[in-house]
Amino acid sequence: MHRQRDFLSLIVIAAAVVTPAWGQIGVPTAEPASVETAASIPDFSGIWGHPYLPGFEPPLSGPGPVVNKSRRRQILGTDGPLAPSTNVPLVSDNRQFVGDYTNPILKPQAAEAVRKQGEIELSGVSAPIPSNQCWPEPVPYIFFNFGMQMLQQPGKITILYDEDHAVRHVRMNQTHPAHVTPSWYGDSVGHYEGDILVIDTVGFKIGPFSAVDQYGTPYTQALHVVERYRLIDYEAAREAWQRGGRENIRGGAVNEGWAPDPNYKGKALQLQFTVEDEGVFTTAWSATKTYRRAFLDRPERVCAENRINTVPKKTLRSRLPSSRISDGTAHIITQWRNVGIGS
Repeated sequence: MHRQRDFLSLIVIAAAVVTPAWGQIGVPTAEPASVETAASIPDFSGIWGHPYLPGFEPPLSGPGPVVNKSRRRQILGTDGPLAPSTNVPLVSDNRQFVGDYTNPILKPQAAEAVRKQGEIELSGVSAPIPSNQCWPEPVPYIFFNFGMQMLQQPGKITILYDEDHAVRHVRMNQTHPAHVTPSWYGDSVGHYEGDILVIDTVGFKIGPFSAVDQYGTPYTQALHVVERYRLIDYEAAREAWQRGGRENIRGGAVNEGWAPDPNYKGKALQLQFTVEDEGVFTTAWSATKTYRRAFLDRPERVCAENRINTVPKKTLRSRLPSSRISDGTAHIITQWRNVGIGS
């Protein structure tokens, strides 16, 4: 399901998105642990939901991701009810992604790319990004998905995302090849460190809409992402959701497959990830994403097929000229309105 707001399908931003040089650097890879027994492997199975957009929870300390300069009042609380009328935080506005290009993690060329992308958004036009152009979503961009499912199998892990049948494959207890063939989701290898699953990914393909986030932050072939998944107690998870809810807009109705189960008080699945790319960032940065059990089975979301939840173009926000609105945009806006976010 596309959960952005008024996306346009025919915007040309060749000048707006800066793709750094395709440089090759050596990336150290964490050494794989010894082969684990089935009894020692933590169980991450099931469908997990995280109904926040863009979805990155700021780190407790240290450098963090680019955030949205465009803000709106939060509309839902951690457990779903409407947020109180007083002391409601101003959070990321899902209707307009204007990245903070002054974030010190950005090198000048990357900051300029984010600034230009934001200018397009501020002009009333939605800038093309992977998710509104039906393009593959690389790591960590793909973490914006509201739902995911992890299949743990001997020798490999498969991660399924709710957006457009996205699938990642992780080879366990192996190393990256000496020469990685670039691919949209990169080359991922994993191992367990006690009760933590560690996934190391390098070798990303670069295309015209490639970005690590919804603000158009570019990346180079030097992009290196390390993910750490672990189960945490409900109270620790709730603190993370509250922290994320002070930055990200909350959606999720109980009739949507990715909505969290409001009655579930068991373990949550937390992803902590670190991103580095010497061609784009001045330093490594990190963020978290904390999932809880989804309420229902996840629905099918097909980017190129807008036969479900479409609306007439005339119902879209008046600030968008009708000549600039695509059928895909109508599909996206309706899905947001179904969870109270699209207007």
